[in-house]
Amino acid sequence: MAITSDDFDEKYIASAKALAITGTHLSHPKTRQAVLTALEYAGRNGTKRLLDIDYRPVLWGLTSLGDGETRYIDSEAVTKSLQEVLHHFDVLVGTEEEFHIAGGSTDTLTALKNVRKYSQATLVCKRGASGCSVFDGDIPNDLDGGLNVYGVRVAVLNVLGAGDAFMSGLLRGYVNGEGWEQACRYANACGALVVSRHGCAPAMPTKTELDDYLSRAESVPRPDLDSRLNHLHRVTTRKQQWDNVCIFAFDHRLQLEEMAKKCGADLHRIPELKKLLLKAAEQTAAEEGIANGQAGILADTTYGQDVLNAITGKKWWIGRPIEQPASRPLALEHGDLGSQLISWPKEHIVKCLVFYHPNDNEGMKQAQDKKLLEVYQACCRTGHELLLEIILPSTMEQKESYYLDVVRHLYQLGIKPDWWKLPGLKAVTWQQLTAVISANDPYCRGVLILGLDAPGSVFDETFKEAANADIVKGFAVGRTIFAEASAKWLANEINDDVLMKSVREKYQRLIHLWKKYKG
Repeated sequence: MAITSDDFDEKYIASAKALAITGTHLSHPKTRQAVLTALEYAGRNGTKRLLDIDYRPVLWGLTSLGDGETRYIDSEAVTKSLQEVLHHFDVLVGTEEEFHIAGGSTDTLTALKNVRKYSQATLVCKRGASGCSVFDGDIPNDLDGGLNVYGVRVAVLNVLGAGDAFMSGLLRGYVNGEGWEQACRYANACGALVVSRHGCAPAMPTKTELDDYLSRAESVPRPDLDSRLNHLHRVTTRKQQWDNVCIFAFDHRLQLEEMAKKCGADLHRIPELKKLLLKAAEQTAAEEGIANGQAGILADTTYGQDVLNAITGKKWWIGRPIEQPASRPLALEHGDLGSQLISWPKEHIVKCLVFYHPNDNEGMKQAQDKKLLEVYQACCRTGHELLLEIILPSTMEQKESYYLDVVRHLYQLGIKPDWWKLPGLKAVTWQQLTAVISANDPYCRGVLILGLDAPGSVFDETFKEAANADIVKGFAVGRTIFAEASAKWLANEINDDVLMKSVREKYQRLIHLWKKYKG
């Protein structure tokens, strides 16, 4: 309600195919003037004009300020105010009650006929679960005499946002010239999806999600419980796109504790070490020009909370571990995951490392599968992305094909992580993995290559093997970059500057290698 005519210009309005106005903005002199100015610009430039009547008595001063629940109060003043502007529009959209206020009658047909006296616009009357009716010309003597597009049946959990969702679907069909019947199918389905969920703006469907729902709406009475729709909503509403990410992983806890104990260093120095590692990472990212969308870190809550606080909001890829180090079967740190994630920023990615082998005994498999499902479901509930890191236990047989087996198995369980983190593989295995991921989740972000404390010299060949694998989106390497210098720093053999110089050089070398093959 703060918009003014100064917030836009004629060129901006003219660039649009359609201008959608909400009737709420006609309730205050300042916003009303902004609406009239925008309508004038649209009229001069052939931009279609739509009004969502959106009658809210509280915003017209008809109720106390706290009474947003009252949806209808008869008011001659509001009717007159609306009728003064109806002639500007090509399309008018409203519920039966909203047409009552615009038409000055609580009889829907009479109200529609009164509105027609003021406007030749197409009238779209929303009729709840019955769908909607479209009136292009004269208003018939029967409400069903227009074009009736029936709605889909869903269990209603929350009505907030239904009108906005309806309008978004209607606009899709209208702007694309798909005809009123298809536009209303979109509109009805959008409204149904939103009322079937808890939430308003976050519940709005995407095009992909809407099309999937319409293809099978009759078989989906509870969209909120449909795993495919929920997955599509999750993966098609992502805010940030990532490609060629160069991630410095220093979420290690156990390894750094052992390193500190070995040289007699106080464990309280580890958080300070991690702050220096972040500083070196930021310096390197700035120098390499990857700080905005291609740089990232993995850091932990135990020793790296200051690091996480410092990097949040800087458009870095940020991952946080949740597993107890070296646990097998998988166990989680810091208690209930769902309770933890409530306080995590949405941009923080849940990283879960699991030591998994396709030849594990049934007891081990069941325990790990159960825990991984808990992790995935928690991420789905809170909207956090999930990275699954898979490592074959070192005491068991090692074959690249086993990674394919594990990934297939987890997909069969219904687990669809946003990211996978895997060791370097041969080119042929990357091709096979690409096929597995594409078949099970074409919306997967991709795979990150892990380091496992490998010497820097091996990464030339590792990255080369992944060069033609589009599914591989970057690397997440840690000890290769920081281990040697960190051990010396903890032992007081080198100072901060020498530590950071070593880290910068090794991180930079990996970035250069990555760009060589994937840049």
